[in-house]
Amino acid sequence: MTIRHLPKLSRRSVLAGAAALSAGSLASPSVIRAQTRELVVGAASSQRSWSEEIMIPAFEKKYNVKVVFEGTRSLVNLEKMQKNKDKQYLSVVQMDDPVMILAVREGLLEPITAAKVPNSASLKPGVTHMDGMWVNYLQPWVGIAYNTTRMAAPTSWAEIYDPKYKGRVILPSLQNTEGVMNLFLASFLKTGKPMAEAQKDMDAAFAKLKEMKANILMAYTQEGQAYNLLEQGEAFMVAGAISTLALARKAKGAPIELAAPKEGTFSMPSGIALVKGAPLPELGAAYVDMLLSPEIQAKVTEATFALPTNRTVPAPAGLSSLTVHPVDWANVSENRAAWVARWDRELSL
Repeated sequence: MTIRHLPKLSRRSVLAGAAALSAGSLASPSVIRAQTRELVVGAASSQRSWSEEIMIPAFEKKYNVKVVFEGTRSLVNLEKMQKNKDKQYLSVVQMDDPVMILAVREGLLEPITAAKVPNSASLKPGVTHMDGMWVNYLQPWVGIAYNTTRMAAPTSWAEIYDPKYKGRVILPSLQNTEGVMNLFLASFLKTGKPMAEAQKDMDAAFAKLKEMKANILMAYTQEGQAYNLLEQGEAFMVAGAISTLALARKAKGAPIELAAPKEGTFSMPSGIALVKGAPLPELGAAYVDMLLSPEIQAKVTEATFALPTNRTVPAPAGLSSLTVHPVDWANVSENRAAWVARWDRELSL
């Protein structure tokens, strides 16, 4: 057997090689980063708790990937996609539906299809938008929160107009997304039109709301003050209360309940979408698919007091027959500023 002798390495050559290796590592951090797969999800800060407790651990375990949750606001996520259009780093975004519309117009989203996201085929009607450009993963619903020590459960949205509740009703400001729901319901009560048509009749909406002006204690932009007044009994009702907030406070012992009136209700915009040109597109689709799965939907809806969007998942007790009317978010986006200005003119307290 022939033994080959390796050339001797001088101390200088060893040091030079080490320096070159070190320089190469510092110059190419992306090479090191690529060894650890990271899926970046842009969402609202309010979604962090259940995401980090339920969704993210399950996904990381199944796919051996690190999920980076960037909690902020919908418009901030939109700005991130706009600024990084040529080299996106977000793979998935969870944003309000009106902001999703803006993202679609700018070509920032990739369609969700059953081929990429199988569980999207099991979604309820009305939660898939613009041919799959985004879907709703939850339906936090809007009802009437009421103080159980002050009154019985309201069964109709018309009850907030009863003169006996003078100075006892709180409404969300139109600057809050849930606030626009009261416009639609006012128009519906005034005209009797189908809800889809009532959403467009703002003259009727404002005429009806003027009938309850004496009942309005305040219109809030920050929920905390409103719920403090409700829990203290100063207010009897918050009309347009979001389930995820009102029922969470009830769970902590507050003397409040949330009623689902007979006319039906609306859900808050909770959209999820795939970013066009995103890194790890297959994992992004898998993330959306898992969030829409029956197993995760059941856990998240229980934790958030929301309705599921997967039709195979049962609604929470007592809500199986609740009618959730779809919202024309394009109409809201186009006209909301004018509605806010009109509110300030005609209904300011």
